Amino acid sequence: MAGRGIRLSRRNTDAVITSMMLPVMMMLVFVYLFGGAIDTGTEYVTYVVPGVLIVCAGFGSAGTAVSVSEDMKGGIIDRFRSLDVGGAPILAGHVTASVARNLVSTALVLVVALLIGFRPEAGPAAALAAAGVLLAYITAMSWLSAAVGLLAKSPEAASGFTFLVLFLPYPSSAFVPIETMPSWLHGFADHQPVTPVIESLRGLLLGLPVGTAPWIALAWSAGFLAVALGLSGVLFRSRTS
Repeated sequence: MAGRGIRLSRRNTDAVITSMMLPVMMMLVFVYLFGGAIDTGTEYVTYVVPGVLIVCAGFGSAGTAVSVSEDMKGGIIDRFRSLDVGGAPILAGHVTASVARNLVSTALVLVVALLIGFRPEAGPAAALAAAGVLLAYITAMSWLSAAVGLLAKSPEAASGFTFLVLFLPYPSSAFVPIETMPSWLHGFADHQPVTPVIESLRGLLLGLPVGTAPWIALAWSAGFLAVALGLSGVLFRSRTS
């Protein structure tokens, strides 16, 4: 099932290229067009890269919703069930393919970031911790996206999940410090799911104090994963019964 998911990604080259290039283009736009007007106390490319990694992870994961919805609409699920393939392997295949795509996209973003001046200061332990936090977020978002794909009635409806995951990093610390936002937005920006993930990546990659941010980020990811797994099981049974 994982191999099938990767082959489907290779055939849908336009979506793969978009998911890889959009975060890179967004990073270049923010760094070169807006970065000079935003004061973060450091080089803007250094500040913005962790946020772009989250955009990359969210956008790449959101494509899973469309893939799952297309399977449900196309009738292939009935053929799999006739071969005694259950819902868990089918969905896990889509999620594995999503994680693989995201790892490639993340590597591309980091290479371009290094070329335009990003200089991480993480040691081996901090780099592994940052990779673990990001991988947990990608996995949780991919499973949540799979659940959305089961819930949506059409691939077009499932694609609406992309809007949510692209919007969520904006009212966070991804692109500007939270204290520069209107005061009424601080509560949401401080406590929404992606902020601790971004702060964890920023602190771990740049050698800054992270406090409890990584644990909060992992707790959010674990919560999303638990909800997505339970919801996926219920939705798959109801859609295929």
